[in-house]
Amino acid sequence: MISSMTAFARASHSGPHGEFTWELRSVNHRYLELSLRLPDALRGLEPRVRELASRELGRGKVDITLRHTPPADAASLDINEPALGALLAAAAQVREHLGTHAMPLSPLDVLRWPGVIKSAEGDQDAIEAEALRSLHAAFAELKATRRREGERLAALIEERAAGVLELAQKIGTRMPAIRDAWREKIRERIAALGVPVEPARLEQELVLAAQKGDIAEELDRIAIHIKEIRDCLAKGGAVGRRLDFLMQELGREANTVGSKAIDMEITQAAVGLKVLIEQMREQIQNIE
Repeated sequence: MISSMTAFARASHSGPHGEFTWELRSVNHRYLELSLRLPDALRGLEPRVRELASRELGRGKVDITLRHTPPADAASLDINEPALGALLAAAAQVREHLGTHAMPLSPLDVLRWPGVIKSAEGDQDAIEAEALRSLHAAFAELKATRRREGERLAALIEERAAGVLELAQKIGTRMPAIRDAWREKIRERIAALGVPVEPARLEQELVLAAQKGDIAEELDRIAIHIKEIRDCLAKGGAVGRRLDFLMQELGREANTVGSKAIDMEITQAAVGLKVLIEQMREQIQNIE
């Protein structure tokens, strides 16, 4: 099963140390890129959060946010006097330089300053354990959402892959008739010019021109690439890069079919191939 890189998940957990809410937002990216927003008191969780994300996800740009609401009956705040004194002294020094332009220092701003409020050291491990419990749930939801979105992407890609294969097979079936009509058109043009041409020499030139316009190998390779795309979708896992490579190969074959076109029908078919391939490429950009 394949997974999309675009998803959102939220998980909350309430316990004796308050409520913890994780929000995960994921979008497509070439590699795994993590952006964390954690409360100051829980900054120590960052290494474990990154390790868990690396285990759970393969690719994507992921924003990870944690909000912590302490319990309503929490004990009174324990002020870190040395930190508070240092902060007030620094603020007074800044006011001396700013003079009348200095803004008053709000008590709430002081309390929000890192280190002013002492954390309960004895409960820190328990608090972090509670926070991580809900993080596991958030990652489980994110992965489930990515898989559901991946299923929809796979269906869209399969639909367009079937269109590419059908168009290529249609061209292959029509090639003998198209080639015969093209040869007859060339003969008619030469006859209209009234210039004598040796039949053997004319036939030789027609054969050489037909060989230059032969697209049988390109059509065969398109069929091979479509089979590989379907195998990747059936295999699942982190196949985004492989699928992206196959899109490049398909695009190359479609371009060659267009450049070798000896008939307007083939030219139009080549354009149709490019449109379907580009539509697949757009969807594949979101696959992990």
